[in-house]
Amino acid sequence: MTTDPKDDAVAAEAARRRRLAEVFGEVLPDTTSDERDPDGGSADRESWYRENRPPHHGG
Repeated sequence: MTTDPKDDAVAAEAARRRRLAEVFGEVLPDTTSDERDPDGGSADRESWYRENRPPHHGG
């Protein structure tokens, strides 16, 4: 019985991705920038930085 070359390619790609994940970890976000709200969170991030600013940085 012979294997389908397409199945071999899929298996090779899966193995390559596993090796990359082992070395570099999961570096890609779960969502891409076009899936996120463009205005969401920018004010929250700014307020977080203001609230957590060290005293010696003024404020």
